Amino acid sequence: MNARTGRARFHVENLALPDFHDFVNAVSPSPKTVPGHVSFDVTWAGGGERTKVRDGIFDFAGEYVTGPATIAFSVTDDGSDTVYASDPAGQSNSGPPGVGHERNGVFLSGARGERQPRVVFRSSPP
Repeated sequence: MNARTGRARFHVENLALPDFHDFVNAVSPSPKTVPGHVSFDVTWAGGGERTKVRDGIFDFAGEYVTGPATIAFSVTDDGSDTVYASDPAGQSNSGPPGVGHERNGVFLSGARGERQPRVVFRSSPP
């Protein structure tokens, strides 16, 4: 993730997870599951405008760089030949995706104006 450019990537490959089939089964007291696996790759390209947000009601502030985002996704149940996958040509962004830094709660402002700790998560850019 690079908050200055708005570029980031979230990649997961062959993650084991149970398939609950439907919501009613998932919330039942004794749900039946089938083992499955999922892979996905989410990419934020960045390069758009820089946007600052501050909301005093919810104690939230952030600075983001907008830009297009895409996702490649596939999932299958173990032992099945059926694979569900995203359609790269059918993607659109309903709002401006963004990557950046945010602060909230006690990290936003101090009760008496004192400097508060800052938490920043960083990893190498894609």
